Amino acid sequence: MTTYKKYLYNPFAIAVGFCVVLVAIFAVLWILVPPPPKVIEMATGFPTGLYYQFGERLKEEVAKDGVKLEVKSTGGTIDNLALLNDPNSGVAFAMVQGGVADVSKYPNLVSIAGMFYEPIWVWYREPGFKNEGGRLQVLGQLKGKRVAIGNDGSGTLALSTALLKISGIKENEIHGEKLKPDQALAKLSNGELDAVFIVAAAEAPILKKFYEVPGIRLMNFDQADAYTRNLPYLSKVNVPRGLLSIEHDLPRQDIQVIAPTATLVTHDNVSPAMISLMLSASYDILKSYSRLQRAGEFPSSAGLDFPLQIDAEIYLKDGPSFLHRHLPFWTAVWVGRLMKILIPLLVILIPLFSYLPTANNLLLKLKLARVYEELRKIERNAHNPEMREKNFKELESIETRVGNIKVSRLDAKELYDLKGHVGDVRSRLNQLKEGTMI
Repeated sequence: MTTYKKYLYNPFAIAVGFCVVLVAIFAVLWILVPPPPKVIEMATGFPTGLYYQFGERLKEEVAKDGVKLEVKSTGGTIDNLALLNDPNSGVAFAMVQGGVADVSKYPNLVSIAGMFYEPIWVWYREPGFKNEGGRLQVLGQLKGKRVAIGNDGSGTLALSTALLKISGIKENEIHGEKLKPDQALAKLSNGELDAVFIVAAAEAPILKKFYEVPGIRLMNFDQADAYTRNLPYLSKVNVPRGLLSIEHDLPRQDIQVIAPTATLVTHDNVSPAMISLMLSASYDILKSYSRLQRAGEFPSSAGLDFPLQIDAEIYLKDGPSFLHRHLPFWTAVWVGRLMKILIPLLVILIPLFSYLPTANNLLLKLKLARVYEELRKIERNAHNPEMREKNFKELESIETRVGNIKVSRLDAKELYDLKGHVGDVRSRLNQLKEGTMI
């Protein structure tokens, strides 16, 4: 107990204890504010699709900031959502086609931004629609036809199914085949299919493979406005003649198509620094995606299925933060991390500074109380002859320490009172010593 009191009255021990508590709080906050990962994985789509190509472009951009992006090839949107929703998959980001996901099944996912329009192209063979003048204008004409509706796990399958359903076409009214884009292309070339659904951005490499198929055309969605009113995640997009290929004159006339928005999706616990990194890289990439969208239209907060992540919303509205605007990525990350730790500490410390005078007075009282405790002990042992020499030595030590105590003018009275009491104890010890000698 005496040892504890010794430290209780010791200002140095109190200061050390305060510093230890401060370091402990800093360490806890450091753990609670982890740095962003340096290696991340992103689910995309087929290597021939724009999801994968976009992922590869992102990989190049974020590598400049010391982050390794691993691009994972998948079957498409449905596969991507499953991977993103699986905590053991390691996938942190994924490209998702608008209108495909049942948002209620993925409460922990958020959107970073819409990246580009991804129209649904319906390629068809003119001979398959002789009775309609060789033209496909409404989806109702597909009844009884051989149609590729997309592969399992793809957004194409989900969207084509939704469009056929809203068009009043039952599953048994068409000869639907679930094929990958390359498989559908091969069958269309061989005349084994009448039409093919494919969801892809205008810049997607897979579309180029369709250009050279003889006798095929692109469907003009005459009912585009009706589809976009009934399915709000779709937008109507105008495609000028020859936009896809001037050489092959595709499309052969101005057409209108309907398009969901390709969205970059992640978990709701994503690091804000990763949001800034991915959006910054996206802006640079999307400057070259200009066929179907206006300059500056993407990244966008419109046409999203999942809620927009709060940091992404701020970025899209106001641009990057001050730190990310003026500092290299990792420098901004560490400075931002320190600020998140220091600000809570300042909230704690600033009120404490206002109590410094009171704390200083308390420390002085503790120091004086320790001396009084020692004086009381000497007085208790004053009548013990065997303790006489020890008492005088301890009293001499006390006098030396008291003489070295520095106080402000306001606290001078307490110090001088203590010196008087030390003098009283010495007088008593001297009287007892003289009485014993007589």
